[in-house]
Amino acid sequence: MHRLQRLRLDHAPALLKFERENRAYFAASISDRGDDYFTHFDARHRALLAEQEAGICFFHLVVDDDGSVLGRVNLVDAADGSAELGYRIAERAAGQGLATASVREACALALAEYGLTTLTAVTTLDNTGSRTVLARTGFTPTTPLQLDGRPGLRFVRDLRLGR
Repeated sequence: MHRLQRLRLDHAPALLKFERENRAYFAASISDRGDDYFTHFDARHRALLAEQEAGICFFHLVVDDDGSVLGRVNLVDAADGSAELGYRIAERAAGQGLATASVREACALALAEYGLTTLTAVTTLDNTGSRTVLARTGFTPTTPLQLDGRPGLRFVRDLRLGR
């Protein structure tokens, strides 16, 4: 069973392990974080917690019963009732509905706990899994764009409409 948890300082070791184990898997569909991310992970983790404390971003981990991290669901750049959704699920947990369930839970938290009314998200056209998750969770495509030189789409969801 998984749980969506707000990012905490003590999550750092499990989160770093998750990012290292899935680095190549993630890089196949989104930009690689680069070596600097891993070299300065502790400082970056503390900076994320400071952003969360300031109410700028809301970071969540999808945590298994054994404490291992199965994914991340983040709401970033919160302002004027809106934020951008980003998520990534471990390769070993992909294709099992975990992303859909976790995004739904984050959408509910965004409205009920964080006072957000609109979420946006972006993905490349060739990331079928991500586009499917967004469609299943009530996001609608709005604007074509380029992500790292690849064609993509921006999606939006009005959280007040339910789903």
